[in-house]
Amino acid sequence: MTLDRRSALRTGAGLAAAGALTAGCSSSGPASARPPASGTPPASGPAAASPSPSRSGGPAPGPRRFPGLPVQIEHGPGSRPQVALTFHGQGDPAIARTLLTQAERAGARVTVLAVGTWLDEHPDMARRVLDGGHDLGNHTLHHQDINAMSEAEARAEITGCADRLRRLTGSIGSWFRPSRAQKASPQVERIARSVGYPHVLSYDVDSLDFTSPGAATVVRNVTGPARAGSVVSLHFGYADTVAALPGVLEELHRRGLRAVTTTELLT
Repeated sequence: MTLDRRSALRTGAGLAAAGALTAGCSSSGPASARPPASGTPPASGPAAASPSPSRSGGPAPGPRRFPGLPVQIEHGPGSRPQVALTFHGQGDPAIARTLLTQAERAGARVTVLAVGTWLDEHPDMARRVLDGGHDLGNHTLHHQDINAMSEAEARAEITGCADRLRRLTGSIGSWFRPSRAQKASPQVERIARSVGYPHVLSYDVDSLDFTSPGAATVVRNVTGPARAGSVVSLHFGYADTVAALPGVLEELHRRGLRAVTTTELLT
């Protein structure tokens, strides 16, 4: 790692240390601090992704069916040196913009699963995600324990977020991920498919950033188990995530792994 890169990573981690409280994605996870914006230098070499064209003004991509893959997708093929970093979209939009900018400067693209009420509060974030070349999907309307809901309640949660995505972007989003659960129950899986999502997006690597374990631990939690094809769970709204992302991207780059959208991972 060069001196300039080490300096930039230390600066980004230091700037992320302060903040206010925000809600997390786990039903048992504590709240954590909201940091000010920070950045990370661009990656270079074969692991850096080329910039994606802006999607500004056009309709967003909708869900796709991937023949041969299960309804609930936890990981992609291990035949290409790629991973998907997926973010649960909720919390201070300044944090979201910081994380998106960090990824883009490193040549990475990510997947954002947005909470519907977050889109109500910050409607510009839907287009910000898409214009950066990232995937945008549905993470329910209110971010409650969807697997514990009645059929009518669960349907309202999925369709409520889908309606907001359609209004803001022209589609219901590329993906659906259940809230407060790694996997969807059979009922939620069935409802999601009926709404128009052929797959439910799960993950095989959990950063545990919502537990605020410290940036170094988040980096280890991601890069230790991550392999080609991994789908990683991360969150907007946590200081440790902002501080950790430069190190995550640097280590993935060192190992020759590119951070791509989930759609690209599976295509």
